[in-house]
Amino acid sequence: MKNRSGIEIKPIYNGINPKSESPGEYPFTRGIRKDMYLGRLWTMRQYAGFSTAEESNQRYHYLLKQGTTGLSVAFDLPTQIGYDSDDVMSEGEVGKVGVAIDSLRDMESLFQGIPLESVTTSMTINATASTLLAMYVALAKQQGADLSKISGTIQNDILKEYAARGTYIYPVKPSMRLITDIFEWCSKELPKWNTISISGYHIREAGSTAAQELAFTLSNGKAYVKSALENGLDINVFGKRLSFFFNAHNDFFEEIAKFRAARKIWAEIMKELGATDPKAMMLRFHTQTGGSTLTAQQPENNISRVTIQALSAVLGGTQSLHTNGFDEALNLPTEKAASIALRTQQIIGYESGVTKTVDPLGGSYYIESLTEEMEKEVLLIMKQIESMGGAVSAVEQGWIQEQIAESSYSYQKDIESKEQVIVGVNQFIQKEKSEMPSFKIDDSIRETQSQKLKQLKNERDNNLVSQNLNELKKVALSDKNLMPNILKCVESYATIGEIANSLREVFGEYENH
Repeated sequence: MKNRSGIEIKPIYNGINPKSESPGEYPFTRGIRKDMYLGRLWTMRQYAGFSTAEESNQRYHYLLKQGTTGLSVAFDLPTQIGYDSDDVMSEGEVGKVGVAIDSLRDMESLFQGIPLESVTTSMTINATASTLLAMYVALAKQQGADLSKISGTIQNDILKEYAARGTYIYPVKPSMRLITDIFEWCSKELPKWNTISISGYHIREAGSTAAQELAFTLSNGKAYVKSALENGLDINVFGKRLSFFFNAHNDFFEEIAKFRAARKIWAEIMKELGATDPKAMMLRFHTQTGGSTLTAQQPENNISRVTIQALSAVLGGTQSLHTNGFDEALNLPTEKAASIALRTQQIIGYESGVTKTVDPLGGSYYIESLTEEMEKEVLLIMKQIESMGGAVSAVEQGWIQEQIAESSYSYQKDIESKEQVIVGVNQFIQKEKSEMPSFKIDDSIRETQSQKLKQLKNERDNNLVSQNLNELKKVALSDKNLMPNILKCVESYATIGEIANSLREVFGEYENH
């Protein structure tokens, strides 16, 4: 391959040390594949979901026509914490921060006209991940899809919910059980599905540093692996289906070093825990540009921020990427903003030239040094967590939450003192306001969803629903895998609230002290 000047571009540059680690080799600092983006580009996702399933479906078709290569579903808060849209707890939140999914019928509408075998779908769902995955599988079965070909990811990372985000339902132990049940069930029924996306994104959004994001996330990952091992699962099987979800902020080189260090540390952790298959040691990750970095002031500046962040993710070796709309600090992204965000990825992929060689910054004195220092800092924090008994214990003691809060407070002080410059916010301020198109969801969505629920309950076999929910409660009291029974409930059109409430009766709810 040559550039426009006629200079031959090598697929890999190994720098001054010919014996240095190559991409695709343990511990994968330089990338998980030898050819990286020369073989294929990262999956270009756009996170979308709002209002009703029918409206979100229209946005998905629009994004697919624009060239997005993977769908990413945002769910509203009631769906995330297991309440139906007509529940009193759902008032004021239905369809607001994502799409409202009450039953399999909504899932059918959400993917109307989209063959699930032909797309990969990422679902940002945690406490109710088992139910949403069951709905997706039930729909795939309706479409006659081969389940061995269905691919995608559920976030399914509950530990970071206790530490940073808050959309938990059950106490820690039953939540961890649900996660390992998903690991086991998918290894047999859904072999290409990524069973967890261990998320640093929300930890960073809550105010952590880059090093803390990595340390807390990898510690959570280690806890999930240990839990699966204690339940007799094979690390070389479930380890291949683990994935991660990281944030990309504005400190360009720090972010690249973070992604490189993450792969190295995780490979070593998995090896120590008994993995022998290289694919079970690889850290595969999705990246989303930093929502908390977006400003309501001079929102067009966010296009530049998102570009820098997206480029750091690509140079850091991401497998999948979502770029935020420039107007998201003001409202849900408009179609124009979503289109610009996707075009940003396409320009990086097809015009910038950064994909012509693997790990183009490998060997840079600065990057290599930063990667090494990042690794040291992360391991230091992880050692503290281990001394407390691991991630679950550190969360239960509130230590991780305290560290995030302190970091967030420190950063806010730096902004207020102008030690940290935010263009358009504390420096280079404009008095005139830019007129931005608005995209907001009104409260009538709850009434629409409530009517749909009423109709569903009139049409389904309610005796079968009751029978399946009772059976689910019995299995929850045993040590059997819950996924087959959750799928039975879903296929009989039990609602997400009915399923979550059945498990609440058995497991109780987590109390944040």
